[in-house]
Amino acid sequence: MAELKNDRFLRALLKQPVDRTPVWMMRQAGRYLPEYKATRAQAGDFMSLCKNPELACEVTIQPLERFPLDAAILFSDILTIPDAMGLGLYFETGEGPRFRKIVRTEADVDALPVVNTAADLSYVTDAVSTIRRELNGRVPLIGFSGSPWTLATYMVEGGSSKDFRHVKAMMYSQPQVMHQLLDKLARSVIDYLNAQIEAGAQAVQIFDTWGGSLSDVCYQEFSLKYMQQIVAGLKREHEGQTIPVILFTKGGGQWLESMAATGCDALGLDWTTDIGSARQRVGNQVALQGNMDPSVLYASPDAIRAEVARILKSYGQGSGHVFNLGHGIHQFVDPEHAKVFIEAIVELSPAYHA
Repeated sequence: MAELKNDRFLRALLKQPVDRTPVWMMRQAGRYLPEYKATRAQAGDFMSLCKNPELACEVTIQPLERFPLDAAILFSDILTIPDAMGLGLYFETGEGPRFRKIVRTEADVDALPVVNTAADLSYVTDAVSTIRRELNGRVPLIGFSGSPWTLATYMVEGGSSKDFRHVKAMMYSQPQVMHQLLDKLARSVIDYLNAQIEAGAQAVQIFDTWGGSLSDVCYQEFSLKYMQQIVAGLKREHEGQTIPVILFTKGGGQWLESMAATGCDALGLDWTTDIGSARQRVGNQVALQGNMDPSVLYASPDAIRAEVARILKSYGQGSGHVFNLGHGIHQFVDPEHAKVFIEAIVELSPAYHA
């Protein structure tokens, strides 16, 4: 593998000194970019794009051609694991992801296999190795997975949900069935992320998109417990390099101390938590990633720069901050506004690393 020319993202995750705050964006390869839309049209549809390693590589690298980003993230979807379990993932225009088979009973859970990535998801690891080769050491590559709880919400609801009524009903009325499902998912995620690491991912992120929908006690039992199981099962060294692990629970600001105690290297923050107070709470235990509201990118360039400056000041001096949005970039954002955002970090952050 080529030597890494820009390692500031990995160094910041490990709280090592950096010359400036590194930056990447969740969903940085996506629908706000015209070049992405062209490649997706060429692929035919979203899943065909995910399953074509060359085209997945192309869209992964597209944002790096536009912006001075410090990491690339694998182009894929969090629902590849349930799809590989045989649930039949498809996408309805304007409706988001859907499954042909829904998991609602103990028998449904019993019938699910634990995913073997090499056999069931080789298109993902092929994409990882293709992207890593094409990056040629330019920036590190991030692999990722959905958290067990987040994957379970889609599997039990059959798609996106606003009220989580089926998955929460199962959790409260049949907790042992829910634990059985979450354990299968956790074991599948461990295999999946370790396969990504072996294929060339240099850091991994667990997206717990729906953990924030849970009560305090249920978050600990049904979401965090399984992310901790994953963190414990991951390869943290590969080819002589440390592989940092980032946990991101959207709406999880009240659980930062518990999340930091899992043994992960960094926590992703959404925009509802002040990054300065988060730093005070977790101390030197973990790095922090985030956390500008993606909607700021609809504002004027001056307003974007002011918000970047505010967040940098809130975090304060020293390493351990990876700048990001508090969730994925919205599809209607002007790419020029994303450029203002990233260039503001490049310009304003060195003062915090003097």
